[in-house]
Amino acid sequence: MAIIKIEAAMPGLLYHKPEPDSEPFKKPGNAVAVGDTLALVELMKSFVPITAEVAGTFRGFLIGDGEELEPGVAFCEIEE
Repeated sequence: MAIIKIEAAMPGLLYHKPEPDSEPFKKPGNAVAVGDTLALVELMKSFVPITAEVAGTFRGFLIGDGEELEPGVAFCEIEE
């Protein structure tokens, strides 16, 4: 099994959940399908969803909720 690191395509603040009081989009052990939303990136007051391009099992976030994200930095892992 391969571990795929999902990288950011743009800078911004990373959010694990759609609303502050909501559950995260994915928790470790959750199934991931292609097209599933993994997180949101806030850039200039716009929230852009980051969707999965691979299917597998979500292993977890590498960057905390609300933390700054830079392009090319891995923010979560999926096990294929």
